[in-house]
Amino acid sequence: MNEKIKWLRNKLLGLNMQGIIITNPVNIRYLTNIEAEGIFIVNRKENIFITDSRYIEHVNSILTLDDGIVVINVKDLTLEDYENFFIFCENVGFEEGHLTYAKYKEYMHKFKINNFEETEGIIEKQRMIKEPDEIENITKACEITDKCFEHLKTFIKVGMSEKEIANEIETFFLANGAEALAFDTIVASGKNSSMPHAIPTDKLIEPGDPITIDMGCKVNGYCSDMTRTVFAEFVPQEAKEVYDFVLRNQTYVLDILKEGANIKNISKMMDGNYQLAGYDVMHSLGHGVGLEIHEYPYYGNTVDFYLKEHMVITDEPGVYIPNRFGIRIEDTVLINKYSATALTKSEKTLVVV
Repeated sequence: MNEKIKWLRNKLLGLNMQGIIITNPVNIRYLTNIEAEGIFIVNRKENIFITDSRYIEHVNSILTLDDGIVVINVKDLTLEDYENFFIFCENVGFEEGHLTYAKYKEYMHKFKINNFEETEGIIEKQRMIKEPDEIENITKACEITDKCFEHLKTFIKVGMSEKEIANEIETFFLANGAEALAFDTIVASGKNSSMPHAIPTDKLIEPGDPITIDMGCKVNGYCSDMTRTVFAEFVPQEAKEVYDFVLRNQTYVLDILKEGANIKNISKMMDGNYQLAGYDVMHSLGHGVGLEIHEYPYYGNTVDFYLKEHMVITDEPGVYIPNRFGIRIEDTVLINKYSATALTKSEKTLVVV
């Protein structure tokens, strides 16, 4: 049995649960390395993945005896089989953040569950602490992202559209070892850069435009996330002042991130810095990164959470002035015991293209 499933079984014992139905495909992949439609069941005696004939061969090809997972074709199950999965299980867990109410009722009836209990994100919370292989995959994704940024510095030209740049990013990722985009790329120039989650448009790059590029890719399912803001031909003075402010704060946060750093305290401190400078905080200062681009932990003034070694988060302050421009600088960061390491290493001094 793999170590992650052993951990889950021990966790369930501590919660007085005798079984669990896992429906979130990201959590199924985390626990089993299976990428296929289906549900994963842990009961008193077995670990069972239920899928259909489209995926049976693929799933069996990636599992080993050491995984300790039984694969069952859904068409081979009878009503009695469903009722026996959780026989003698008083409490069975479910993922309330993922399971619909309709499925909840269906599973209660089909599996004859006595007490269906919320698990309060136990797997998502465990995913915050990255194993060495997970850190390696994220690091590789960040290296590809850095290489893409180096390419963009010579590729971007005045007269080119935001969509052209976004398409080039995806092409570069897929040609250089990434399996997919980690999220929809953001390329926002001029006034569009004032929108934190802008969508690339047909707008053409003009001289003096700030160009915010938020991009990331996946390696073996694990994500990178990096933002750089560059300028077309020259840097307007007002934009330079904002850029310097954002960079100071981004660097300051990176310097204080470590095991034991408190997200609530960092968020409040950054709010104070923004208020003194006359800016509003319109965008989260960071989030966890892993199999999902946004996962635990999340920054916030009410999130009283202490960082731990081997977490991977982002550091991404930004300033957004409506209808004028915006600046964001972001790194993917590995938390160490006494410091933090930026896994995205692209330069952050002003870049003019």
